[in-house]
Amino acid sequence: MKKLYVLGLVASLACHSALAQTGSTPASTPAPAAATPLLNDKPAFIAELMSRMTLDEKVGQLRLISIGGDMPLTRLADEIAAGRVGGTFNSVTRKDNRPLQDAAIQRSRLKIPMSFAYDVVHGHRTIFPIPLGLASSWDMDAITLTMRTAAIEASSDAVDMSFAPMVDISRDPRWGRTSEGFGEDPYLVSAAARAAVKGFQGASTKNADSVMSAVKHFALYGAVEGGRDYATVDMSPMRMYQDYLPPYKAAIDAGSGGVMVALNSINGVPASSNMWLMQDLLRKDWGFKGVAFSDHGAIVELIRHGVAKDEREAAKLAIKAGIDMSMADEVYLKELPGLVKSGEVSQQEIDNAVREVLSAKYDMGLFHDPYRRIGKPADDPADVNAESRLHRAETRDVARRSMVLLENRKQTLPLKKAGTIALVGPLADAKIDMMGSWSAAGVAAQSVTLLEGMRNAVGDKARLVYARGANITTDEKIVEYLNFMNWDKPEVTQDKRTPAAMIAEAVKVAKQADVVVLAVGESRGMSHESSSRVSLDLPAGQRALVTALKATGKPLVMVLMNGRPLTLAREQKEADAILETWYTGTEGGNAISDVLFGDYNPSGKLPISFPRSLGQIPTYYNKPRLGRPFTEGKPGNYTSQYFEEVTGPLYPFGYGLSYTDFSLSDVTLSSRTMARNARLEASVTVKNTGQRAGETVVQLYIQDVAASVVRPVKELKDFRKLMLQPGEEKVVRFTIDEDKLKFFNAQLKYAAEAGQFNVQIGLDSVAVKQEGFELQ
Repeated sequence: MKKLYVLGLVASLACHSALAQTGSTPASTPAPAAATPLLNDKPAFIAELMSRMTLDEKVGQLRLISIGGDMPLTRLADEIAAGRVGGTFNSVTRKDNRPLQDAAIQRSRLKIPMSFAYDVVHGHRTIFPIPLGLASSWDMDAITLTMRTAAIEASSDAVDMSFAPMVDISRDPRWGRTSEGFGEDPYLVSAAARAAVKGFQGASTKNADSVMSAVKHFALYGAVEGGRDYATVDMSPMRMYQDYLPPYKAAIDAGSGGVMVALNSINGVPASSNMWLMQDLLRKDWGFKGVAFSDHGAIVELIRHGVAKDEREAAKLAIKAGIDMSMADEVYLKELPGLVKSGEVSQQEIDNAVREVLSAKYDMGLFHDPYRRIGKPADDPADVNAESRLHRAETRDVARRSMVLLENRKQTLPLKKAGTIALVGPLADAKIDMMGSWSAAGVAAQSVTLLEGMRNAVGDKARLVYARGANITTDEKIVEYLNFMNWDKPEVTQDKRTPAAMIAEAVKVAKQADVVVLAVGESRGMSHESSSRVSLDLPAGQRALVTALKATGKPLVMVLMNGRPLTLAREQKEADAILETWYTGTEGGNAISDVLFGDYNPSGKLPISFPRSLGQIPTYYNKPRLGRPFTEGKPGNYTSQYFEEVTGPLYPFGYGLSYTDFSLSDVTLSSRTMARNARLEASVTVKNTGQRAGETVVQLYIQDVAASVVRPVKELKDFRKLMLQPGEEKVVRFTIDEDKLKFFNAQLKYAAEAGQFNVQIGLDSVAVKQEGFELQ
């Protein structure tokens, strides 16, 4: 099939060198031999192909169609054959995609292959922890492994491209899509972005087991006003460049072949029509050469934004801004030909977009073999959901690394595999919620719940008793909304008993037990697109359950399942231990049980701060310095604080406990001064002072003492994750060079300024040891 395709494509390229852009069809097809060498010369090949394309065929390449929308598959195949579609998304099996590729290769005039995309965010069939959980591992190898595994599975299902990673900085946890990102810090999110792109794209996007990444959402989507999805963003350029833009650039510098454009406006201009964002910044300043996708229906939404009066103007604004592919609408198809003919859009602007689309297909190897990820029908799996296709060992290992131990009074954890253990909670046996949002082609039935995992762990060594205890929420309007948001079938099922009856059963079960494990949090739909919240408390029914179980006097272990920081000031006092598990994926129940019973020592650290209350938001750690800062332990008027409660987060960025203890020595600097273009070394000795082996993350922060503009109180600049045996100690060394001291000043110049700097090293962002040096 590959040979026939190449011969046919080259034949189509070789014919009629004078073909005009009018939609006419060549009368004959000459022999292909003379043009064959062009296939291995990308610029020449793309140029030659574009010279053969009609305007309608070029516009067709700029359409990305959503499978499952209003267009029947038979009509879609006809549209592809007519050259009016460039790619699809949401079709994720070989049997789905092969007929569509056949329509392009066997029926279209130029035989330009289709590309197939999907939102593979944290796993394809094997679901790994949500990205916020992955970031909690502070383990870039684990993130790369996650995306590499996802790429292998997705590519074997005929997927060419993933709309991931999502690298939006999130400092307002009310935003539902906090779950999809890597947290609040530019340095950590940038590191995760690079690791994710590396995993998706592997050694080459041409390889059959790799998929091209399309980083999203460009740009600043996580900074939407009030944490409300799709809202506006109004931000100073200095903050953009310093805090919010670095992760996108990190992904692009790592080679991401695509960019998905955000739905929000930026300082009054929607991202989808933002010339500064898409042309000046992305293309000119950053040198991006890949393909830019609109988000779902975003071009038409320019009308609702109020910057376009109709679809014609929306198409004009988007193509001029540099939106190469229009997702899930017909606006380019309907409007671009007329805009070109009227001269409002130039042929060059169309060609620029088409060139990027074709180049991406070339880079994915589709011109060399359009079936490289689809394969032959004889090789199709008999069961696409077969257990043998899953990578359970990998996701179990990564899931264990992603959990954060928040509390552990009186060494309540790890649990003993003995006696009677009560497991209670609406998320204790919730298969679909284990997967979290954007779970791609994952199958809920294959998820291991916490109930199943704990049964596997204890076997016949202990008695495990279970009660649901509460529903996710008692608000039926919320249930209706969450089920409406799910396209396939209702996800939230309600126990029809009264809340009082469910709590009574849970209390009865708890009184039989030596210890109570309580699984509470959010259903996965509560941490999703269009699921912003006005409260970060546990829902009322779950909070009542916590209080009732605490009243039994039994040791209470709270297992959190959620996609954002929650406000847990009351629960912190009531629970004896709190384990943040996020949404752990296919092997979640087994992984959580590994941690609960001490078969794995938790090592996760928070990638995002937990506020004490909603009123504290935003609570990010690297906030700008103030003229009247609040200082803990030094009460006084006229300082920046909320007077009703303790100032500062409940759990800070970088925080996480272990079943062992670690100590840090004072910081040692190799020099107290640093010349320009030089470097110095900061070191600490880390010792495991506990009784068992464990991992921890040593974090390097730098504070610019005095600068030309207000700088953050501190900024993460490096970190090391290391394993230590009981009593073992290691020296951890960090190299500090001028690049670690640079920032964007008021003129957006990226440079380091001479002066004093404080070096802070700790196991979280608050408990640090400090020394200083001077940059000369």
